[in-house]
Amino acid sequence: MSQNGPPTIVSIAEHAGVSIASVSRVLNGMSARPATVQKVEQAVAELGYVPNAVARSLKGGRTRQLTFAMEDIGNPVYVAMVRGIQAVTRAAGYRLLLHSTDAVVDDELAVIRSLSDRTSDGLILCPIRVTDAYAQALSTAAAPVVIIGSVPESVPVDSVRTDSVRGVALAVRHLYDTGRRRIAFVNGPLDTVPGRNRATGYRTALAGLGLPYDEALVVNTEFSTEAGATAAEQLLGAGPDALFCANDVLAVGAVRTLHSRGLRIPGDIAVAGMDDSSFAQAAWPPLTSVDLGSTERGRTAAEMLLARLGTGPAPRAPQHTTAIPRLVVRASTAPATDLEKPRSV
Repeated sequence: MSQNGPPTIVSIAEHAGVSIASVSRVLNGMSARPATVQKVEQAVAELGYVPNAVARSLKGGRTRQLTFAMEDIGNPVYVAMVRGIQAVTRAAGYRLLLHSTDAVVDDELAVIRSLSDRTSDGLILCPIRVTDAYAQALSTAAAPVVIIGSVPESVPVDSVRTDSVRGVALAVRHLYDTGRRRIAFVNGPLDTVPGRNRATGYRTALAGLGLPYDEALVVNTEFSTEAGATAAEQLLGAGPDALFCANDVLAVGAVRTLHSRGLRIPGDIAVAGMDDSSFAQAAWPPLTSVDLGSTERGRTAAEMLLARLGTGPAPRAPQHTTAIPRLVVRASTAPATDLEKPRSV
């Protein structure tokens, strides 16, 4: 028999010498005679048949696939989220598809709109910029979406947030309590949600401690290791005795610069980060960092999404939960009173 185009259940039935109904039963895992199962499986192997997930979803309503879209799949924060998400989705019988957006809003919008193609049953999204077009796309999404992050209250999607303002306050207060008074801040872009919230947290924390806000002690840059290294170089001229970095990626870059300048951490300058990622634990010295519960946020987001996909009743109104930050203290911020008098930087 000649085969034109990809194999179908019709061509499999002809090749195996069985009915189309029998092929359908075998392919869908339903009961069939052992001899029939053997014939169908042999035909599938010989013809190279691959089930079409889209066709299945059109017929049965589900692909058993979910998507997680994030800024940078190489960032250990997102790796931790994947672990939390996958622990939940795998147990529920779903595959998890990963998509790295590089924080390009148009790419994230395309991911949301692609839900109408029915290649995925739902989406977990971790955006750092939210525009009006973004809010509109979320409001009209063809399948359930859960946001790890903050979106306007008017957007009807579930979300798992974190209290960055409180987290920054924990770190700045800790640096103050260890004797530091010139606490510099390496932040990400102010047009991002985390950058904006962490800037607010820094100003609020300084005011609460009676410390002045000094523009010379602040650098707003990109969330990258190279940007952190460059920012630390820039800030050293202002004479800080501590650096607080808006995430661990920035902190690792800052530490690299300090080491290259021959500065002792924390003897000459203390360093703290945010996210408590594997970067913080692997740095030398190990970095004090604010734990924002990345794994738990992923797990919670997955549970919210599955609730929307479940056969039972789901909450009618959007659900929002906030992860409470905690400070993990390590060697990079030992109290100044426990060390030799810092050298001038």
